[in-house]
Amino acid sequence: MALFEYFPNYIWNLSVSIAMESGAQLGEIIDMCQPIREAAASGADAGTPQFMKAWAAMGDKLLELAAEDEAAGRKFSASNKLERASLYLITAERMQGHGHPGRQETYARAREAFDRSTALGRINRERVEIPLETGTMPALFTRAPGEGRQPVVVFCNGLDSCKELLYWTRLPQELARRGISTLCVDQPGSGEALRLQNLPVDPNSESWASKAVDWLEQQPEVDPARIGMTGISLGGHFAPRAVAYEPRFASGAVWGANHNWREVQDKRMAREGENPVPHYWAHVHWAFGAEDQDDFLAKSDAMNLNGHMDRIKVPFLVTHGAQDRQISVNYASDLYDQLVNSPRREKVIFTPREGGVEHVGADNMAYGRDLISDWFAETLGGKTA
Repeated sequence: MALFEYFPNYIWNLSVSIAMESGAQLGEIIDMCQPIREAAASGADAGTPQFMKAWAAMGDKLLELAAEDEAAGRKFSASNKLERASLYLITAERMQGHGHPGRQETYARAREAFDRSTALGRINRERVEIPLETGTMPALFTRAPGEGRQPVVVFCNGLDSCKELLYWTRLPQELARRGISTLCVDQPGSGEALRLQNLPVDPNSESWASKAVDWLEQQPEVDPARIGMTGISLGGHFAPRAVAYEPRFASGAVWGANHNWREVQDKRMAREGENPVPHYWAHVHWAFGAEDQDDFLAKSDAMNLNGHMDRIKVPFLVTHGAQDRQISVNYASDLYDQLVNSPRREKVIFTPREGGVEHVGADNMAYGRDLISDWFAETLGGKTA
């Protein structure tokens, strides 16, 4: 099991694979990628304007087709096309450097398409804003079916994702099947919080995760005694930290064990491992609100979970891909071994036998999605059948 490797560099292939796992159509992928294949040979950074042009063009075409469906009263079909338009526009935007011409406008079109898709398709997700000490944390709330108070999982971003991509992992849908709601958050340093409010990464993730719990406790459909927390990619650092320092979380899991992210930066400076996005150092400077490399390294110095995980006293699941090219699989063992006070801990390494071997299952998200959903069903009182 491996990434769909159409291009000669990892970062472009990663974006394509994430898009495919998020609901892209293969024919549209081919139409977008064929014209820019040669541009990818110049390197992950150099050809990104061509990438944006090709993917945004497909997004804009789908916006036109969706408008035709809507005019004909075919709202569900319009919603489907808007969903893919949003995905392609977000993928195009995500590949650009901070301040790249057209990036801001592309993101705005993507958000508008996503919100319109939600309304026309009557999709089970509500955009909400959670108050923070400074600004707000935009989020998507997917409700579990049924009456009464239900368990819920807070699902946080990695370094370069957004709440829409979290929703497209289909984890919220699988959790809903199991009687569990989901709150996908754009925490500081990601998604809308970064792009529209300029809120930088807060390494002390409990500061914003606790605000999510505060908000959830006020919702009549949420059982405040059954709130879980998970995160994907760099969220695999934020989620354990939040569960360690926020005692109201009743269970936790990671989709990728990002145990010592500060050490990962040292390795990247030594050109060890793959980067997740083009223009990587400019991106992390932006996300952390750093003036330069020294400032970034200082602000990320606390991104190490050693010495913190013994505070976790609830069930915790650690997952990782055996062939992750970004984050060492050894970090999964570090995290698991330090969960000494968890009453139920589990470590699952995805192998070629089932798939999900690449970073956060970019080659196949099905196994991580199912396992994490079942884990929360078992530990928060949901159902698995």
